[in-house]
Amino acid sequence: MMEPVSLPAIPRLALCGGTHGNELSGVYLVREWQRKKAEKEVESVDVVTVIANPRAVQQCRRYIEQDLNRCFTSAILSIPVSDETPYEIVRAQELATLLGPRGSDGAVDLICDLHNTTANMGLCLITNSDCDWIALHIYKHVQTKMSSMPVRLLSLNLTPDESYYLASVGKHDVSIEIGPQPHGLVRADILSSMKEGVQLILEWIRLFNSGTEFEGGVVEVYTHVKNIDYPRDPETQDLTAIIHPQLQDRDFCLLSPGDPLFLSFSGETVVYKGEEPLYPIFVNESAYYEKGTALVLTRMKKVEIPPLRVKKSGEGE
Repeated sequence: MMEPVSLPAIPRLALCGGTHGNELSGVYLVREWQRKKAEKEVESVDVVTVIANPRAVQQCRRYIEQDLNRCFTSAILSIPVSDETPYEIVRAQELATLLGPRGSDGAVDLICDLHNTTANMGLCLITNSDCDWIALHIYKHVQTKMSSMPVRLLSLNLTPDESYYLASVGKHDVSIEIGPQPHGLVRADILSSMKEGVQLILEWIRLFNSGTEFEGGVVEVYTHVKNIDYPRDPETQDLTAIIHPQLQDRDFCLLSPGDPLFLSFSGETVVYKGEEPLYPIFVNESAYYEKGTALVLTRMKKVEIPPLRVKKSGEGE
């Protein structure tokens, strides 16, 4: 049995929407939260609400000049700003100052960045480390309590310098990726599930901060292996095949060597030729066509998490 772990409280949560301006569930959920705060609803947790890319939200576009959620590496955050600097780089540096700086005592305790995917991923929590006990206990809580759809966790396992996404600026990060939902619109069921997920995250934080000790256990974590692009014409780079119907909407379902992967426009099946069975996610995500990604392959592993409680004043000092 693992020894209990004590970690500092989570007094401040940043709830971010509109990092991609056409992923509207997070935009409307954050706006609703801002209205609640204006109505003086009292929260035991300080919730900072942020529309991350307001220009893209205004135009209902993923981004204006470049993907904001790829602009938070140490290298990009240290670029000197001029009149020619792309809008998203300027905005990333503003957000890193507001919510960070990354690795500092003043950084927000937890960032939850809200995203939609066109893929059939249910509610997928994304965090950087499979050793972040705060993030994994939140996952365990949400997965146990969530009523409306399956809950899974993707761990990116990037170094601080490599971390490219907004939520990595916080001391802890648990972003929500939820779908399927087409970009540029809102579905009531998806919005409701995102709201339920956020409420469960807040519920866990309140319990943790108030002294509740959480049991340990084993959770399933998915880790990135590689991205696979569509078959393309070598000269024009046009697609020559699309996701096979037997794979479409089967995110997190095991893909074994020999299984159908793509269907060519001439009707031929292209099979998966990998050396091991893996789990596809972001299958046919529309925003990834420009990134050369038809799907992302992941490996699932079981992670044992220790019992967890809040660190009391003076403990460990």
